Amino acid sequence: MIVRSVDDVNGTDRDVKHGNWRSRRMILAKEGVGFSFHETVLYAGTETTMWYANHVELVHCIEGEAELTNEETGEKHVITPGTLYLLDGHEKHTLRIKEDFRVLCVFNPPVTGREVHDENGVYPLIVEEPEDTAVS
Repeated sequence: MIVRSVDDVNGTDRDVKHGNWRSRRMILAKEGVGFSFHETVLYAGTETTMWYANHVELVHCIEGEAELTNEETGEKHVITPGTLYLLDGHEKHTLRIKEDFRVLCVFNPPVTGREVHDENGVYPLIVEEPEDTAVS
């Protein structure tokens, strides 16, 4: 069993900060459960283009507002608390953040926490063997 709070993650290598966002990686590939789970905040007034060519991502908004654009079709959606989106087709997408946007994200395959978006907004696929997590 793993029990972990956001406070446990703050200030560790699982607390990843970028100019447009902060992501706290609560569960990573090394936990060996087949997915990773993150709490991410994207900051008001920012725009971020991403393309998870190697991952499927589910994003559930719990706070804030953003406009999501599917860069392949031009289709736009307003995302507010209680709304989720699933990038099951590896869609390149842009988020325009209207107010600080707090989301819960699930990645499959799981990320390691070391990934960095490349020039196309893609995370590389890094495979990591699970650690023994009997004690946390």
